[in-house]
Amino acid sequence: MMIKISQLGNDIFEVVVVGDTTTCHEVIVTDKVLLELTNNLVSKKDLLDFSFNFLLRKEPNTSIMTSFEISIIGQFFTEYKNEVRSWCHVI
Repeated sequence: MMIKISQLGNDIFEVVVVGDTTTCHEVIVTDKVLLELTNNLVSKKDLLDFSFNFLLRKEPNTSIMTSFEISIIGQFFTEYKNEVRSWCHVI
């Protein structure tokens, strides 16, 4: 699957996942959440790319919500925050 990320505003991104079925998602990534999750070690787009790859390992793109704030992923997948933090320190 291919992931395309476009910034619509400071905190708002459009993420298109191209696969057998193409899906479009609007995701909010605030500066506060970026700091909490990554300690500002990566960009918002890099965090989104990691996060969608993480989600696609768990579920098909058609199951990913069409609009959400990125930190909500941790409510569905408890390992998300730890995986983000580990990934940030490897980069």
